[in-house]
Amino acid sequence: MTTLLNNANPMTRLALMVVLTTPVLMSIDWVSAAVLVVLTVAFAPLCGVSWPQLGRIAWPLAVLAPLSGVSMLLYGRPGGQEYFSLGLITVTENSVSLAVAIMLRVLAVALPVLMLARGMDATALGDALAQVARLPSRFVLGAVAGMRTVSVLRDDWDALALARRARGVADEGRIRRLATMSFGLLVLSLRRGGHLATAMEARGFGRTPPGGRERTWARPSKLGAHDAAVLALGTCVAAVPVVAAVLAGTWRWLGL
Repeated sequence: MTTLLNNANPMTRLALMVVLTTPVLMSIDWVSAAVLVVLTVAFAPLCGVSWPQLGRIAWPLAVLAPLSGVSMLLYGRPGGQEYFSLGLITVTENSVSLAVAIMLRVLAVALPVLMLARGMDATALGDALAQVARLPSRFVLGAVAGMRTVSVLRDDWDALALARRARGVADEGRIRRLATMSFGLLVLSLRRGGHLATAMEARGFGRTPPGGRERTWARPSKLGAHDAAVLALGTCVAAVPVVAAVLAGTWRWLGL
């Protein structure tokens, strides 16, 4: 399936993440955030992510977004009509609008990142970071190794679940089970990271090539006309929420 990101350099994807999310971070208003969410969902199939796939990778946001707005709802700057007050808690017209804006803002920032990061090849990203961004090879190789280990987290989680079931401790409460398994996954990840770092150091990945020569790369990574076109399109898309918020009169610089 041909998509806009098929032949795009990984650095183009990273640049798009910055271009799309930065304008929304400049203002706390519901219009710009809502418009960017709608545009992200509309452009998802063109970027190789179907709507069912986008729903599967973004469902945790349905839980995190409301949580992010609760504190703003209860403790946000009061203003306008007052709906409820109890001690330090004051719910007003302004705090409600800020809470809604924050929830939509979480979706507007996270959805484009999840969509653009999906399907990104770790090796191609490493080539782009080294050859296009000119980052140190030690950092690049570590980033590639880290991205590859992320892909096995799901397998580790399943293995931990089977191990707990074999020991007869799989029927605990959901909250306790989530906490203990998350801690076990963290310990397992730290151990794997330490072993991987030792193995890479032993193979000379962290050393400068002999004679002070620059490290060579098997696959060239360059920016082309397609990358420029994708970035131009992304810039236009990023401008739409800002224009919509300004025209609607809801643009608020950092909520002020």
